[in-house]
Amino acid sequence: MSKVKVGLVQMSCTADKQQNLQKAIERVREAAQKGAQIVCLQELFTSLYFCDEENYDNFKLAEAIPGPSTDELSKVAAELNVVIIASLFEKRAQGLYHNTTAILDADGSYLGKYRKMHIPDDPGFYEKFYFTPGDLGYKVFQTKYAKIGVLICWDQWYPEAARITALMGAEILFYPTAIGWASTQDVDTNTEQYNAWQTIQRSHSVANGVHVVSVNRVGEEAGLKFWGGSFVSNPFGKVMFQGSHHDEEVTVVELDLNKTDYYRTHWPFLRDRRVETYQPITKRLLDEE
Repeated sequence: MSKVKVGLVQMSCTADKQQNLQKAIERVREAAQKGAQIVCLQELFTSLYFCDEENYDNFKLAEAIPGPSTDELSKVAAELNVVIIASLFEKRAQGLYHNTTAILDADGSYLGKYRKMHIPDDPGFYEKFYFTPGDLGYKVFQTKYAKIGVLICWDQWYPEAARITALMGAEILFYPTAIGWASTQDVDTNTEQYNAWQTIQRSHSVANGVHVVSVNRVGEEAGLKFWGGSFVSNPFGKVMFQGSHHDEEVTVVELDLNKTDYYRTHWPFLRDRRVETYQPITKRLLDEE
């Protein structure tokens, strides 16, 4: 399909896991009513962003994938004939957990999952306490409507991840996200941080000639103000939609996937890649012979 309608669900969350799941399902229904064919939910949408602290009790939030949440969402996907991108806290085994996104096709079938590769550890974002880095590699999923790539939050800052996923054939890059400002920060710092976040992702659109869809949460949680600002950029980095920093929103944007061929032929970055020169990128730092 050359044209695909994608839905972005930007919402706040509570401490009630089932309540969050049902809220997300309601928002998926709203997106479908607006014509969405692929709906992306934000990172870890079934809970508050629990990584603001190191608390062993939070491991109780995790579940198997496939599991209870994907079972419910699969029924909704099949009923509405939509693809659902669902970011969840995965319990792989006792003592082994991942930050994982499941992909459910429009017939409700489970297409697979992507496990977050880059795990941050910063004040208020203690993800290394909870998550083992992904070991499935970068992934693409052939859905009913498009071949999509999914990366997660901190992966946003790494052009290598976007490049590899695009080279695997992703027509759209989706980024479920949970990122915000410290409540003590000034407006200039907030603006600078948001602009950096959006700019790096728009650059993935340009470098790879694909649409980028980034979905973030909103609301205040434990000293963090999640900045929303979900957006879509076209293969030249143009912002086609940008959400509010404060409000919950369900937005549907139509993407013309033929634009990829147009931009890749007019600015042929993939043609001119010098792949034989890139071996040094596999080093941590080029400070030794």
